[in-house]
Amino acid sequence: MHPELLSLCLFMFVTSCSPGPNNIVASHSGFNHGFKKTIPLMMGVIFGFTFMLAVINFGLINIFKLYPILQKGLIITGTVFLIYLSYKISFSKSSSESDNLKPVNFVETFLYQFLNPKGVIVAIIAVSTYVESGGNFISYSIWLLSIAFLFAVISIIFWTILGKFMRKFATNEKFIKWFNYVMSALLLSCIATFYY
Repeated sequence: MHPELLSLCLFMFVTSCSPGPNNIVASHSGFNHGFKKTIPLMMGVIFGFTFMLAVINFGLINIFKLYPILQKGLIITGTVFLIYLSYKISFSKSSSESDNLKPVNFVETFLYQFLNPKGVIVAIIAVSTYVESGGNFISYSIWLLSIAFLFAVISIIFWTILGKFMRKFATNEKFIKWFNYVMSALLLSCIATFYY
């Protein structure tokens, strides 16, 4: 058993369940497309984040330590992508028009995990804090990846259901437009957290 299991669980709960790009996009998709059509997005987040965490855990963290400029480049690239995504959400169609639009798919969200500054920073902190090199490396890595996977599942399902639930209050086109604007603004606000 991991000696800091409670701390690891708390860290993963807070970082996974707090508002961030993945959760906001899942909520937006749940609102506009429903739970079923958001499943590919959810799977992309769950498996993409876990895979990205594994890649960082099994070696990429050393590259980030050697070349900190890569982290800054990642944050800038992620920022540009989030601005683009925020723009798309803000001006996404409402109601029947959005039914014809496709939700974000598995591959897009899987690959996005490598551009998601919040996710990458969380992964670097988690690996640095909860995995030690040496005799317990494999055991601690399994604990980390398992707990991260579990909280990714819980979080993304919760945020998708929250978006779907909010749809019940969408009695007119104006509400739907404002919901999209709020989701877009929340996504933009995530950018500030990458720099402070």
